Amino acid sequence: MSVEIGEKAPDFTLPTDGNGSVTLSALKGKKVVLYFYPKDDTSGCTAEACGFRDASPDYSGAGSVVIGISKDSVASHDKFKKKYELPFTLASDADGKVCEAYGVWVEKSMYGKKYFGTERTTFIIGPDLRIVNILKKVKPAEHVTLLAKALLEQAAA
Repeated sequence: MSVEIGEKAPDFTLPTDGNGSVTLSALKGKKVVLYFYPKDDTSGCTAEACGFRDASPDYSGAGSVVIGISKDSVASHDKFKKKYELPFTLASDADGKVCEAYGVWVEKSMYGKKYFGTERTTFIIGPDLRIVNILKKVKPAEHVTLLAKALLEQAAA
């Protein structure tokens, strides 16, 4: 399954770092930046998360809530968040149902081997819980810049 721009974002409730939980529908009225990433504390995912951390004042100032989602455990998220002082929520999709609902659990290929994994994708969700933009297959180094551009374009529309 996957979702398209203009569709209502699939609702979910997931456990988060700090023994919390997050429910998408509870964020109605806010802009949500939902980013899916493969794995805590790997080079690409760390660069991406630190980019979000460093740009956090821009997102929070624009009224956006940032949520990172991977299949890692809450304990892994706690360590990752603490190690890099990440100021946003990390949610654990251990069973992969949210990844599947958003269409980011895909077949990948590396060195000729095929496997399933999370495709680095970001969804910008409007206050009405509809998807307003999707950034697919983003590269960690350019992710934050592309997201900032997309948020500015959406604000101007």
